[in-house]
Amino acid sequence: MTADITAAEVNSPASGFCTYVESVLAVLSETPDRPVITTAGGRQVTAGAFRDSVYRIARELSGWGVGRGSTVSLLSGNRPEALSARYAANLLGARAVFLYQGMAPETLAHIAESVDTAVLLIDPDLPDAAESLLARTRPPYVLSFGPGPHGQDLLARAARHDPLPVRSAARPEDDWCIRHTGGTTGVPKGVRMSHGPYKDMLAFGSIGAGEPPRFLACTTLAHVAGNIADATFLAGGSVVLQHSFDPGEVLAAVERERITHLWLLPPLIYRLLDHPGLAATDLSSVHRITYGGCAASPTRLRQAHETFGAVLFGGYGQSEAGHITVIGPDEHRNMPREGQATVGRVIPGVEVAIHDAQGDPVPLGGVGEIRVRSGQAMTGYWKQPELTAEVLRDGWVHTGDMGYLDHEGYLYIVDRLKDMIIVVGGHVYTSELEDLLLTHPAVAHCAAFGMRGADAGEEVHVAVVPAPDRPLELEQLRDFVTRHKGEMYAPTGLHLVTEIPLTPVGKPDKKRIRATLGHF
Repeated sequence: MTADITAAEVNSPASGFCTYVESVLAVLSETPDRPVITTAGGRQVTAGAFRDSVYRIARELSGWGVGRGSTVSLLSGNRPEALSARYAANLLGARAVFLYQGMAPETLAHIAESVDTAVLLIDPDLPDAAESLLARTRPPYVLSFGPGPHGQDLLARAARHDPLPVRSAARPEDDWCIRHTGGTTGVPKGVRMSHGPYKDMLAFGSIGAGEPPRFLACTTLAHVAGNIADATFLAGGSVVLQHSFDPGEVLAAVERERITHLWLLPPLIYRLLDHPGLAATDLSSVHRITYGGCAASPTRLRQAHETFGAVLFGGYGQSEAGHITVIGPDEHRNMPREGQATVGRVIPGVEVAIHDAQGDPVPLGGVGEIRVRSGQAMTGYWKQPELTAEVLRDGWVHTGDMGYLDHEGYLYIVDRLKDMIIVVGGHVYTSELEDLLLTHPAVAHCAAFGMRGADAGEEVHVAVVPAPDRPLELEQLRDFVTRHKGEMYAPTGLHLVTEIPLTPVGKPDKKRIRATLGHF
């Protein structure tokens, strides 16, 4: 593909709708000489250079046929081009699809094919992942973020274009991305997320994160870190990139770069709390630590509040339902020492209802499935109308999460419907068990999961990372759980491990734990 395009061809008639990308580019244009990105290698990118790269890439992608309704898939690490290329695709009206590093090549190939990828963008620093993917699927066009063995050099080709502004072709109902679920229980589902509500949702992303915020992206830009990067740019802030999460490197970057904002899943907060370099690190610049994505231990959250100060912002959300609840820094002050941690109160504009298995509302404090009605809800699952109809009913998202509301309006997540372990006598909620285990002084990290026993019934198993120099035995753990939760919750199996493996987005990977233990 060699055809150049003209400004007239790119600047198609505007719909009158202002996308999040246009808003970000407008902020960048206000102070073009201001550094807004620091790469993992320490290179700084100014606002003007970043803005111009978006326009140049948009013009180049348009020449490859990318436009409204097409799909651009990205297999990339945390590099500036992962953001500028996504902005460029969205500006042209195309949807972005993120191929998470760490997913099985077969799964990545299935995703790339299922979303009708028109152009695949490859990170040349990921040659093995790219090779594995391309051995299984070959989209019409493959381009590379720089010279590499796979596809033409997108950046070199984009540099030929003048950075003239490109008018957005996207409309409010168009997908800005298809975000795939973590895939811990099977092939990921593609959640369609539209432009309309996305910019409004970003307004919550940097509250209390400093003025201007300085965000450390130490988890993949393909997930929540990318959303917070968008919010940071909108707030006039800057983003520091790291290749991946390493607790020592994160602490060093916080001190060196004067980071004000971190996004961490709870297991990553625990790793920071346990790192020997924490006590000697200057954390005075940190204004906000946003967490979420999986269940959190109240014991560990209380420890985090005492260690980091009043900077924790928790919440609950789903790709399908958007942002649902928030819990602010001061509310962490009274976090219980055991039991469950609340995910906060429902945010304005969102409705939450709790229903039982028959679809009837439950009394206040009763456990049932959480249903959400919100303008942030997905438009549906990609090419899965039956599943969409099952989850989206009468304007409500059926989350598949079990929880309850207390008399003060705080929401508590008990478990995923699919993560319940059905045992003789009832249901074991794995997050409740994990919360309890993390109060035990000999348990540093853990993951509870169900396994089929000899009689084909489910049994409770736990993988545990012991605290340093604290020996742990199954009977000791069984007695502890039995005292606090009863015999039904007592684990049948204890698996001592050196670490709890995480999914590519940072959640405990229970599918991988089972596979590692030789059980499927």
